[in-house]
Amino acid sequence: MKRKLYGNSIPPCCEYCSRARRNADGKTMLCIRRGIVPMYHHCRRFRYDPLMRIPARQPVLGQYTEEDFRL
Repeated sequence: MKRKLYGNSIPPCCEYCSRARRNADGKTMLCIRRGIVPMYHHCRRFRYDPLMRIPARQPVLGQYTEEDFRL
């Protein structure tokens, strides 16, 4: 079995489906099959699209000075 991007155990939801697009309000999805649905809804036609995932934000690094790196 081929390993999918982000693992093989991805729960189906419209947020990651190739047949759905985000709505302007950010809380619902526009599905080709079902119309307006919640982000965590899923149906039989679910098709995973790894490009639909939004990556987590990187943590902010602290402020360092040159003295912090001296031995």
